[in-house]
This record gives sequence, structure tokens and C-alpha cells, in this order.
Amino acid sequence: MTTPEPLPADLAEAHAMILAERAGRLAAEAEAAIAKQTKRVLDLELERLKLEIARLRRQRFGTSSERSARLEQLELALTELQETVAQADAAVELRAAERSPTPARSAATPRKPARRRLPEHLPRTRVVYPAPATCPLQPLTAAIEAHVRAAARIHADETPVPVLAKGKTKEGRLWTVVRDDRPFGGPHLDGTGPPAAVFFYSPDRSGVHAERFLAGWTGIMQADAFSGFGRLYKTDRRPGPITEAGCWAHGRRGFFELAELQQGPIAIEAVKRIDALFAIEREINGASAEQRVAARGERSRPLILDLEAWLRDQYARLSAKSKTAKAIDYLLKRWTAFTRFLDDGRVCLSNNAAERALRGIAVGRRNWTFAGSDEGGRRAAAMYTLIETAKLNGIDPRAWLASVLARLPGHPTSRIHELLPWNWQAPEPISTAA
Repeated sequence: MTTPEPLPADLAEAHAMILAERAGRLAAEAEAAIAKQTKRVLDLELERLKLEIARLRRQRFGTSSERSARLEQLELALTELQETVAQADAAVELRAAERSPTPARSAATPRKPARRRLPEHLPRTRVVYPAPATCPLQPLTAAIEAHVRAAARIHADETPVPVLAKGKTKEGRLWTVVRDDRPFGGPHLDGTGPPAAVFFYSPDRSGVHAERFLAGWTGIMQADAFSGFGRLYKTDRRPGPITEAGCWAHGRRGFFELAELQQGPIAIEAVKRIDALFAIEREINGASAEQRVAARGERSRPLILDLEAWLRDQYARLSAKSKTAKAIDYLLKRWTAFTRFLDDGRVCLSNNAAERALRGIAVGRRNWTFAGSDEGGRRAAAMYTLIETAKLNGIDPRAWLASVLARLPGHPTSRIHELLPWNWQAPEPISTAA
């Protein structure tokens, strides 16, 4: 049996080009079919909602308040779905433009013969054509997320949000990851940067969502003892484990609730001892990481050593089922994470930065009641990212968004950093003659 001779180089190159073009065409056709089917499903749901709204408006029975509440829910769902359709259409158009930067060749157009390879002795000049200069879908939130992920230390937390689902509400989650380097030196000093908060939405509280968002990131994370964060701290995590730093505000909370009810001298004493640590932190807030470590070594470490010994002694005297014992156990089980601040000046004593970022959501829930859909939750996360980051930098969110959104469509992608809150300057007010 004879081995077939290999194709000449020019024919092999032409064959590879034909195969690549065919694969690209098949992928584009498959994507177009999926997009068409998705669009059909969304259109049918839009029509169903419109008919339901029209039926309720014509309905003559039932109380007015019931009809009003149901109509408001359906109209919100309709608005959310229309925004989702528009967002999906824009995404498909963007992917199509990226896949086919030049007009597709008609099937009737004759194929040009493959060009032979140029001789090696001819000079060659490499020309790189720039990508489109206009900004794609959500560039500001992407830039803020990149800035947060560049931090060596972050804060993380989450809060529930009601989400409309088939006439009732389910419980989704809004998560926040905050970068705030100001406690150990302020912005732009010793590798620190401006503060920023990025939010993301998930339909449930599973820790997999935090794992997915923080994939590829390593550093110090300040958080409460949420079990969903557990796999982030595993030694076999890739590219490496995240270092856990405990929140003393959470550790103090169990004792404070008992002390407030005057249920025992142990809880009252524990609150006093922990408050002494916070008093030291208030004095060294804003100092460099090195200065903070030195002050903690001199003043906080002796208090921590005494506190640990005292807590272990008290725990041995208590019933394990008592509330005081449970508050002590919360600290002692995570003692390494709680005492990490002694050896790293970048670590804060609490996770208050993330809790403050979530405060606006807790207040807002009283006004907007619930998100209209999962997509609505994701859009809310994007808006909270912009608003909270502006607030962290002392910028009026309304003025900043009004200015930036007007400039964004024609702004070069390579200069998106110019529009971020810490680089933005408010326009000069136009004075008028009296």
C-alpha cells in the first residue's frame, strides 16, 4: 500500500482556508438559529403578557386593589422582558459584527484562486489595524470590576432581594465585592488605589456564584463566616487559596446582643475587650500598613493574647448549648482568621466596607419592592456598581452619570479610564450675564 503524496504548500493552505471558512459559516448558522428560536420564545412571552394585561384592564370583577397590584406586577415584568429582548438583540448584533468584520461573500461570487506564498527574500511590513473605537455593551462596570479585581485585599458580602417569578416573588441575591485601600494609607500610596464596589446578581445564595466571580483571583478577603465562601479558602484551589480575614464586628455581635439584654457578665466583659481593639483601630486608621502592624504589635497583640486565654477559660465553664458558649465558639473556631490583622497592616478589623455598600440596597427595597426578573436583578447590580463607586469617591452619582453617559457612545474604548469616578471632573457651570 502506497502512502499518498502530501499536497503542495499552496494547495494545502487553500484547503485549510476552505475548511476554516466552512466551520465559521456553520457556527454562524447555528448561532443564528439559536438566536431566532430564543427571539421567538421571548416574543411569545411578550404577547402573553400583553394579553393578560389587557384582560385585567377590562375585568369588571375583583377588588380594585387586587387588580392594581396584579397589573403593576405584570407591567413591570413586561418592561423587564422588553429590556431583555433589546439586550439580547444587541448582544447578537455585536457578536455578529465581531465574527464578520467585512461583508459576507455571496455564494454566487466565484472563489478566487489561492495565492502562492511570496518569496522569503522580499521585505515585509506588519500593519495592525485598530479595533472599533466606540465602547461596547456596559464598559464602565467592566472597568470598575477590573479595578476591584486588581486589589490585593477585598471585602465581600451579600443580601437578599425579592424577584418576581410567575405572579409571586422568589429570593435572589445581590453580592458586592469592595476595594477600599484608604484605611492603610489612602489612594495612590504604596500600591493602593481609589475605592470601588462591584455588584453582581444570582438567583440563589449558592457559594458557586462567588467562586465563579472570583475565579482566578487570589489575595486577602474580608467577610463573615458564610459557609458558601468555604471552598475559596481551600489549599488546593487554583490558582491558589484566598486568605480569609475575619470580621470582628460579626464576632462582637453575638456578645453584644446578650449584653444588651443583660443576660450575663461574660458577654458584657467580652464586648468591653473587643471595643478596646476597635478603639486602637480608630487611632491608626489611614496610617501606612507598616505603621499599623507596628501599633498592633505593641498595643493590640497583648489584648488578643489575654482575650484568647480568657475566652477559652470561660468556654470550659459553660454548657456548649448556651448562647454565650456559641458566641465564644464562633470566635475560637476561626481564631486564625480573626487574628490575621496583627501581622498584615492591610487587613481591617471588620467587614464594614462591604456592609456599608449593601446599605443602599436595604433602603432601596422599601421603594422598589422587588426586581422584575433575574435579568432585572443583573441590571440592578450594574447600576449599584456605578452609583456606589461614585459615592465612595465623593462624587454625586446623578451628575457623574449624566455627564458620562452623554459622552460614552463616542468615547474611545482605550480611554475608558478617563470616565471613571476618580478621574472624572465635573463640567464648569455656564455663567450668564445678569
